[in-house]
Amino acid sequence: MEKQHTPTDLIKAVETYFDALYYCNTELLNKVFHKDSSLFDVDQGKVFVEPIDSFSRDVGGRVSPASVKQEPEAEILMIDWLSAHCATVKIRIRAHKNIFVDHLAFVNGEHGWQIVSKIWHLESVMD
Repeated sequence: MEKQHTPTDLIKAVETYFDALYYCNTELLNKVFHKDSSLFDVDQGKVFVEPIDSFSRDVGGRVSPASVKQEPEAEILMIDWLSAHCATVKIRIRAHKNIFVDHLAFVNGEHGWQIVSKIWHLESVMD
């Protein structure tokens, strides 16, 4: 029988993800993403796939929202528990003028809760 899940550690992992993007901190990003994870989007009918190493380099080269004093805007919209060790988390996050909605697939393994895949969508661009 599986142990009962508690959301506390998963929520901390999501908050690590939020901080990683807000501060453009690749150390935090690489901690919360599994080393073999990938990110997915569809743009004009074409599937875009990016390995975590590429995404981490991209984030590391960005101007961080924190450095321009943008207020953090990130929220958990939903947590769907597949088991005590697997969950999907839907979030909304702002980075500069871009508002993204992500579905983050998490597993709780030997390194704690980590993202194994991310499907993202640019929801809107602010004026």
